[in-house]
Amino acid sequence: MEIVIAAALLAGGLILAAAVYRRTPAAAGSPAPGGVDAAEVDADLRERRGEIVRIEERILSKEESLDLKRTELARREQALDDRAGQLELAQEELAAAQADHQRALERVAGLTAAQAKQVLLKQIEAQVRHDSARLVRQIEEETKRDADRRVRNILAVCMQRLAAGHAAETTVSVVQLTSDDMKGRIIGREGRNIRALENLTGVDFIIDDTPNAVVLSGFDGVRREVARLTLEKLLQDGRIHPARIEEMFFQAKSELDDHIVELGEHAVLEANVQGLDAELIKILGRLKFRTSYGQNVLAHSIEVAHLASMMADELGAGATTARRAALLHDIGKAVSHEIEGPHALVGGDLARRHGEPEAVAHAMDAHHNEVEPQTVEAVIVQAADALSGARPGARGESLDQYVKRLRELEHLASRHVGVDKVYAMQAGREIRVMVTPSALDDDGAALLSHEIAREIEKELEYPGQIKVTVIRESRSVEYAR
Repeated sequence: MEIVIAAALLAGGLILAAAVYRRTPAAAGSPAPGGVDAAEVDADLRERRGEIVRIEERILSKEESLDLKRTELARREQALDDRAGQLELAQEELAAAQADHQRALERVAGLTAAQAKQVLLKQIEAQVRHDSARLVRQIEEETKRDADRRVRNILAVCMQRLAAGHAAETTVSVVQLTSDDMKGRIIGREGRNIRALENLTGVDFIIDDTPNAVVLSGFDGVRREVARLTLEKLLQDGRIHPARIEEMFFQAKSELDDHIVELGEHAVLEANVQGLDAELIKILGRLKFRTSYGQNVLAHSIEVAHLASMMADELGAGATTARRAALLHDIGKAVSHEIEGPHALVGGDLARRHGEPEAVAHAMDAHHNEVEPQTVEAVIVQAADALSGARPGARGESLDQYVKRLRELEHLASRHVGVDKVYAMQAGREIRVMVTPSALDDDGAALLSHEIAREIEKELEYPGQIKVTVIRESRSVEYAR
């Protein structure tokens, strides 16, 4: 840009000088037309020429500087090209060296890269399994210590505050007679009285050699109670014939309906639950005549309500919701023979139809894991139900069921690799697994106990908890002769 400006100035100066010279007179010292002196014009020209010379010198200097910069840039560009070529050559040499190194390693190790990778992965996998087993064992121990301490404190407080007596219920009722002569009157001429009783009540009347007693047998506790009341009324009245039997039956049935409502109201009052629908109270009272493994269901429900309330207070959960759901959790058993489905879901639907909150109905649905528990209160009802049913003496079970449960426990544990012997102990509350020392290490034994416990939770149904103990013992024996 400066060169262009300088050239323009130089051209302009030359044009101006020529114009002035043309206007200058031929005789030196003679004045120019219009009063312009020749000396002034020469001085102006010399000054302009000097300026042009200086501009030319600066232009030449700039050109030399630009030439030097172009030379330097060309040199640097050549240097960069050389370094790029050297870098490519070095990368090729490095790749070749790495390939030679890998071939040398494969030759020394006798393994290909893929084989070495598999070996390394197996080593890493074994190390990770070892670390994971140690971590699982550590976490389980810490969690168990914290959970056991917290659970012991909560359950100790709850159980100290709740002490209840329990009596085993059966499927029979016994009516005492004043004398054995009454047996003949109960049977009636050609058995018409006893047939009328059995047809009306749906209960078997067993009259045998038992002195001064009639045994009533039936699985429906309400029908059995109606039959007992009917027979007692007939014995008090003294008149026993089909017409009187029918009259006393309907009278006993009406009285029992009122008594069932009273039982439900008493249970609600004892459990401290307010605002329950009248129909739910009546259904709740029918649980007095239902048993589960020998445990009276209404007494069990009241006990679960107390336990759930105390546990909710200890945990800071909703005690009112937990108590209400716990009292009603088995109400489906009173109508389960009339409506299809598990008693937990039947009870939950029944509670919703009679205006119970969704939190209460959900806890009822989830107390046997028919649905996944979503609230703390649902888990509390589960725990209280298990605690009430699993307490020694609360429930009984048949010998066949007991043996079947023990066999299932032993079979589940024995199907694992490395297991030598399995023993179910303490009525199925504990299982001890003997493993072969050469088949499993200590970490494998820890993982095995964890796997067996998870499988028991998934595949078996049981009250309370089952302790899984894996024993790995190694012995070395030698004789000195």
